[in-house]
Order: sequence, then C-alpha cells, then structure tokens
Amino acid sequence: MLSWRALYPLIMLAGLTVSYWALRHRTERSTLATEHKLAIGWAAFVGAMLGAKLPFWLSGPIFSGEMASNGWLWIADGKTILGGIFGGYVAVEFAKFCLGIRQRTGDNFAVPIAIAVAAGRVGCFVSGCCFGQITSVPWGCSFPLAGDPAGTMRHPTQLYEVAFHGIALLLLLICERQNLLVNRRLTVYLAAYLMYRFVSEWIRPEPIFWLTLTVYQWSCVLLLVLLLLSEWRYLGQQRSGAQPH
Repeated sequence: MLSWRALYPLIMLAGLTVSYWALRHRTERSTLATEHKLAIGWAAFVGAMLGAKLPFWLSGPIFSGEMASNGWLWIADGKTILGGIFGGYVAVEFAKFCLGIRQRTGDNFAVPIAIAVAAGRVGCFVSGCCFGQITSVPWGCSFPLAGDPAGTMRHPTQLYEVAFHGIALLLLLICERQNLLVNRRLTVYLAAYLMYRFVSEWIRPEPIFWLTLTVYQWSCVLLLVLLLLSEWRYLGQQRSGAQPH
C-alpha cells in the first residue's frame, strides 16, 4: 500500500508541472526574444534549486556521515521554500543584468510560484515535515517525525501556508484579469509572504538565532529590505523616465 510520505514526489511533480504550464502560458505573451525567455527560465530553476539548499549547506558539514554516503539523500533532503523563492528571484535578476534585459518579468512568475509553493507545502504535510509547535487547538495534528509522545498535537503550519498561497493565487489571478498591480505583482506577493513567514515563525519549533528571532525571521527581514530597495529603484527609474528593469 502506498504510504503518505511516498506521495510527496508525486505531489511535487504535479505542482511543478502545473507551475511550468502557467509560466509558459504567461511568457508566450512576453515580447522578449526566445533565447532570453529560455535563459530567464533556466536561471529561475537553477537559482531556486541552489537557494533551497543554501540554509542546509550553512547548517553544518555536508560531506560527512550519512549525507556523504548517500548522494540522493544530499540532493533530496534539507530544502527550504524561502531560500528557493529568493534564490530564483536573485538568479533571474542576475541573468537579466548579464543579458542587458531591462524589461520587468516578475508578473510572469507570481502565479506559477504561488502554485508551486502551495503544492510544496501540501507535500510537506503528507510527508510529516515542517510542522509547528505543540498546541491544544482542535485542528492540531500528530506528526510522527516530531518524536512526540502519543497523542501530542502540533500546529499544521504546512496547511496554514497552503491557505496563504492559495488566497494569494486567487488574488493574483484577479489582478491579472483586472489588469491591476502591473509590474508589481511579484513584489507585492513576495513582500506579503515574507511578513506572513516572519509572523508564522512564532509557532514553528525553530531555534533562536539572535535577539529572540530565528534565522528564518532574520532572513525575512533582510529579504524584505532588499525587495523594497529593488522596488524603490524601479520607482526611481519611472520618475526619471528610464525604461523599467
């Protein structure tokens, strides 16, 4: 019988497939040259994969013990959605800089990212990882990977995030239909996610990194500052009459 954890790769494959279809549908309407579309797409993929692994690399030795003897485990384990999103974001901006592309492309990525992340968190829930702190709320769930005594309930933080990205997806589709937040959809979505993630860290069992905040909360602060600086730069270009980046 197929276990719940075995569904994780199937859910991820389905989410990435739908996400890719959504991205391709949107980039087809772009005025960018075909080779530039391909370069940006590959930059997003590679950047997301590397960014998702970055916190894992920084957390300790990666070429020792079980990880060193099992290459597949090293690739499949230890990923973070937060790092993946912004790894892809930075890689795309770098690729555009190298190619001299000044056209904003973020609107094409907002809906596909929301789809992929929502699917990823469903996968996290069925595999039993990324759970929250112990709770007494009636919708609490038991997660065997937490190693808790029988009957211990925890916040299903994965489902909370599925709800967040699901609502974001709906709002982004409305913005596309009504032509709202043009050239700002990705920025608004990512900023909202960073604020959500910062708050939700309070109910996740993550260790304190510095000044009562976790490493993910500090990452949210840093990334939000960088995102706002990028938006400030874009607004400055608009005011000066320059072509938006």
